[in-house]
Amino acid sequence: MTDGKGGGARGARGAHNESGETRVEKDGIGEMVLPGDALYGLESARARENFSLDYRPVNMRLVYAMVKIKKAAAITFGKAAGASADNGEAEKFRAIAGACDRILTSPPAGLSEVFITDALQGGAGTSVHMNVNEALANIALDILGKKPGCYDVVHPLNDVNRFQSTNDVYPTALRIAAIEALRELAEECAKFQEVLQKKETEYGDIAKLGRTELMDAVPVTLGGEFGAYAQAAARDRWRLYKVEERLRQINLGGAAAGLAEAEGGKEDVHERRQYRFGVIEELRTITGIGLAAAEYPMDLTQNNDVFVEVSGLLKALAVNLSKIAGDIRLMNSGPRGGLGEIRLAPLQKGSTIMAGKVNPVIPEMVIQAGIKVMANDSAISIAASRGEFELNAFSPLIADSLLESISLLRRTCFLFRVKCLERLTPDRERCAELLDASWAFAASFVPALGYETVSRIIAEHQNNQEGNRQAARPADGTAEKIRRALEEAAVRAGNG
Repeated sequence: MTDGKGGGARGARGAHNESGETRVEKDGIGEMVLPGDALYGLESARARENFSLDYRPVNMRLVYAMVKIKKAAAITFGKAAGASADNGEAEKFRAIAGACDRILTSPPAGLSEVFITDALQGGAGTSVHMNVNEALANIALDILGKKPGCYDVVHPLNDVNRFQSTNDVYPTALRIAAIEALRELAEECAKFQEVLQKKETEYGDIAKLGRTELMDAVPVTLGGEFGAYAQAAARDRWRLYKVEERLRQINLGGAAAGLAEAEGGKEDVHERRQYRFGVIEELRTITGIGLAAAEYPMDLTQNNDVFVEVSGLLKALAVNLSKIAGDIRLMNSGPRGGLGEIRLAPLQKGSTIMAGKVNPVIPEMVIQAGIKVMANDSAISIAASRGEFELNAFSPLIADSLLESISLLRRTCFLFRVKCLERLTPDRERCAELLDASWAFAASFVPALGYETVSRIIAEHQNNQEGNRQAARPADGTAEKIRRALEEAAVRAGNG
C-alpha cells in the first residue's frame, strides 16, 4: 500500500496479529516484544501495562484532535522541505499527513486496538501523545511500503513529533476537542430552548396553581412556567457560544514550557518561529476554528483555569436541566395521588411487581446526568488546582471529565427533548381543579385588607381535619367560603 488515501480502518488497524510475527522494540529503559503488525509501539504498550485501571480508553475526540495537530505539523514541514528541494523529507511528511487522514477517516470502533492507553494516566498525557506519535509513524511506514517499527525511516519523535511537546500538543488538542464538542452541544441546547418556547405558547392559556417551597402560592400559567425554563436554556445557550472565545488561544509551538525558542539551539530559532506560525495557520484550515497563537504561551502551558471556567458553565446547564426535570417529574406525579398536571408518554414498565406502574424515567435520567456533570466539575477544579510550576500533571483527568460532561449534556438535551418534552401533554382539567380548590387568590386581597386580616379569615374558614384531607376537591367548598369572606371583608373595608 503506497498511497495516503487508501486503507481506511484496516490501514489503521493494529487489531490482530494475522501473521503471528513479532517485533522487538527497545530503548534506554528496556525492550518489549510486540505483535509484528501492531500500529502502537513500545511506549504505548508500557502505558497499557502501567495504567491498567480498566477504567475506559482515552476519549477519541482528544485523539482525533491530536491527529489534526500532527497533520498540520506534517504539512508545515512538508512545505518547508519542498521549498528547500529536499524530496526525501517532503515524501516523509506527505506520508505522515496521509497517515493522519487514515486515522481521521476511521471510526472510533475501528481504532480500539490502535489507541490503547487508559484515560487516566500519569505523565500529563505523555502516554496518549506517544501512542498517537507511534501509530502515525507506523501507518506512514505502511504508506511508504515499510513494516511497522522501521523508525529509521519515519521516527515517532524525530519526525511525527518534530518541534512538539506533550505540553503544547495536549492542551491544544483538548481545546480543539472541547470547541468541536461544545458546538454540537450548543446546537442541541438551541433545539431544547425552542421546544420550551413552543410549550410556552401552546400552554399560555392554562391557568394553574403556582407553588413556592412546594406549598400553594399564587396563580400562574403552565405556559409561563415553560417560558421561565426557556429563559434559563437561552442563557445556557449564550454562555456556551461565548465560551469558545476562551478556548481559541493555543500554546502550540510553545514546546515544553511555552518558551520553544529558548529551548532550541540558536541555529533553529528562526525555523521554530516559522513552524509555530505555519502550523497554527494549517490547523485553522484543518479544524475550521479561528485559533490564535497565545500571547503568553507559558501561561497556557501551566494553567488550566480556562477548563475550570468551561466546566462551570457546563455545570450551570446541568443545574438548569436538573431543576426543569425535577419540576416535570413532580407535575407528572400520580396518576391519582400526586399533582397530575401533565402526563408524560409511557416509555417502559415501572415495576417488576406493581402492575400498571409507569415511572418518569427520562426526568430521572436527566437529574442523574446533571449530578455526574456536577461531580466532574469538582474533579476538574481539584485537578486544575494541583498543577505545580510549569505544568499540571493531572490534565488527563481534566480532559476526560470535561469531554465526558459535554457529551453527557448533549445526549441529555436530546433525549429530554425528544422522549419527554415533545411528547408530554397537559391535563387542563386537573390544573383547573387544583387551582380552584386552593386559596391562591387570597394574596390579591392583601392590599385592601392587610396581611393579618387575610390570614385570620383563611384560618377561620379552613376545614377540620376531615376537610383538610379533601382540600384538593373543589366540592369541599373551603376555597369558595374563603373567597366570599374576603370579598365581603373588602366591601366592608371600602364602605368604612
